Amino acid sequence: MSLLSTAAEIFQNKMGSQTNGLDTGSIISALQGLLPTNGGELDIAGLIATFSQQGGLQDMVKSWMGSGGNDNISADQILKVLGDANVGEFASKLGLGKESAASGLSDMIPQLVDQFGGGNLGDSVMNVAKGFFK
Repeated sequence: MSLLSTAAEIFQNKMGSQTNGLDTGSIISALQGLLPTNGGELDIAGLIATFSQQGGLQDMVKSWMGSGGNDNISADQILKVLGDANVGEFASKLGLGKESAASGLSDMIPQLVDQFGGGNLGDSVMNVAKGFFK
């Protein structure tokens, strides 16, 4: 299963009944327009970089990559990092409100990075990420 498929499933599970009637392909397409991709696939290292380079979020991202609990990111922080207009466009594609979509993303992104940003993708992602935690 691709990272985008996994991300779409996590998002759909987090959103519950709000995403009834949406197919995974629609969510994948919307995510491709919002999150960093490489060759049409989610770029997990790029996603980590996006959140790490935002002031004050390095420690938060580090918690997502570790074996302990994940620090929470707020919907407002999602809007700041990914861009208010970008999240609004993502939400519009899915027929959701911007705040609701941001809330779903705030649940989905830490879980996705936790699952795939550590050892599951090998040393390459960790090596990229280490540069952001100096």
